[in-house]
Amino acid sequence: MNNTSGFAIEQIFSGQKLLAIIIPRDFAATGVNFITPDNLSQQLAYIQHPSGKLIDPHCHNPVSREVLYTQEVLLIKKGSLRVDFYGDDRKYLEFRILNAGDVILLADGGHGFEVLEELEMIEVKQGPYCGDNDKTRFLRADEG
Repeated sequence: MNNTSGFAIEQIFSGQKLLAIIIPRDFAATGVNFITPDNLSQQLAYIQHPSGKLIDPHCHNPVSREVLYTQEVLLIKKGSLRVDFYGDDRKYLEFRILNAGDVILLADGGHGFEVLEELEMIEVKQGPYCGDNDKTRFLRADEG
């Protein structure tokens, strides 16, 4: 990846397990740059092309995939969001603050949020949504 911005993509781990990838709003690179490892069920790329670049028309072929865990991508449009990270044991690990323009892929582990400044965001995740079967809720670190 040819990072031309000087702003680094951050990966957050619990041991060897990738919990999240954060793309800061000021990150820049040229071309097509896949940020996620090939084994994640949610893929994330940063793409920059010059004006006039043509991308061949295409459609996607039906390919059977097995998705065991929901992974989500959040694009912060406005405001500020605190993201708390938890290990599989539900123990608090650390936090990050996201601001307008930042993007995060939540890949594994637990997470919680606190809206710090009025928020608008877009969430993308695998579907269909399974309601209460999709998540297990637990107490925040400051509640337990």
